[in-house]
Amino acid sequence: MLRLTWVQPEDLIGHELRQASQDGREPSTIAARWQAAGGPEAPLTAGASPHPVSPYLRLLATDLLDELADLPSTLADDEPTALPRIKSLCPDWPGTGGSRVAWGDGGPPARAKPRAGEGGRGGTPQAPGRATHPRPASPAALEAAWFGRAVGCLLGKPVEKLPLDGIRQLARVTGNWPLTNYFTAHGVPEDLLTRHPWNRRSATTSLAENIDGMPEDDDLNYPLLNLLVLQRHTRTFTPTDVARVWLDELPAGRTFTAERVAYRNLLSGLEPPLTARHHNPFREWIGALIRADMHGWTNPGDPAAAAEQAHRDATLTHTANGVYAAMFTAAVIATAATGDHDVHACLRTGLTVVPPRSRLARAVRQAIRLAHEHTDFDTVVDVLHATYAATHHWVHAVPNTALIAAALTHADGDFTGSICRAVSGGWDTDSNGATAGSIAALLAGSPRALPERWTAPLKNRLATSVGDFHGTGFDTLARLTHLEATRP
Repeated sequence: MLRLTWVQPEDLIGHELRQASQDGREPSTIAARWQAAGGPEAPLTAGASPHPVSPYLRLLATDLLDELADLPSTLADDEPTALPRIKSLCPDWPGTGGSRVAWGDGGPPARAKPRAGEGGRGGTPQAPGRATHPRPASPAALEAAWFGRAVGCLLGKPVEKLPLDGIRQLARVTGNWPLTNYFTAHGVPEDLLTRHPWNRRSATTSLAENIDGMPEDDDLNYPLLNLLVLQRHTRTFTPTDVARVWLDELPAGRTFTAERVAYRNLLSGLEPPLTARHHNPFREWIGALIRADMHGWTNPGDPAAAAEQAHRDATLTHTANGVYAAMFTAAVIATAATGDHDVHACLRTGLTVVPPRSRLARAVRQAIRLAHEHTDFDTVVDVLHATYAATHHWVHAVPNTALIAAALTHADGDFTGSICRAVSGGWDTDSNGATAGSIAALLAGSPRALPERWTAPLKNRLATSVGDFHGTGFDTLARLTHLEATRP
């Protein structure tokens, strides 16, 4: 039986009840009605429950989703989605006088140092604002960023959806903990694999012994799609332009969570931004964040423009903190793209485009503080999991963005340290590794600065279902990205 994931009303309702509890609505009465009717909980890891429900429960779930959408939120004033309201809440929006960050505790303590054997980008953190004369990242730096995104994604693919303890056990048993290389099945006992099996779609392409080029992944598909958006519609694109490119180039089966719901909403005749809100409990998950890199790569030294571009993309599918995660990432990358700032300055600038009282801003500030305070990154991860694991889905943008920021901070921007920390922290491992890898590799400035053990297995070859990009090399993608970054 076909159980289409991420769209069945009976599977959405549990996620929407959780989302309501997080975004300041009071869903207890509606939750009680769903439970009294025998409605199931939301699937823990999969996108669909294993068995269909009765027609009555499906209709009830649809009605309750509409009722939940009408509930007022106590967080609406602090967490808007409209760009003018977001900017009004950001006193240090880039270009308006610097990038001060209100840490709330007098500032972070001294920076934690990378582990022995890891490099870094030391120096005194700077506070960039809008660049007067932005210069594009070199093709070499953009090639590094494409490679870094692919490597970090590939590192995390075999352990996606696994619990934190399973990731740690699988790495330790092969002598790869703390992580320093791709995961391998060699030497892993069968009983451990029974308890914690590799991701079934990724093991055949992403374990060290199986890597033969970069396999297809949505974390690479979306930067390709945004490259097409810029080529066809320039930087003045609208959310509707993004939707047109998706309908032309993105197979529906290669969408997940918020993107799949928005895709379905488009086919039902809804238009942005309603596509992001209608029956979409995943609108604050990580999907918009993984689409943000291209907006940063093509706006070097202009984090405000990068954030605004990311906002137009993100609002097709996301709201509030889901949008902020994309804006934060785009601003971090735009700052890194000039080569003038270390990772800490880049992260500080990223926070200037996020409403400071939002859940995402608070989570990122906490994660950065933890990374400064603890030399053992496992301790940082344990605190983050204790804070978020019981209340947030493993794909939610808030804990995942916090983990990325913590990994980059703790590794001092070093490439190996950043991707290994991001993946070792669990949750959405491939997406977190991809974003951390993109940022750290961009800071490294050249693919030659990345260890060959990471890049050589990719063979400068990318698999994808997007457009005509299948088999394209990262050097070619870098040149195409550079063209968009330099287009007037």
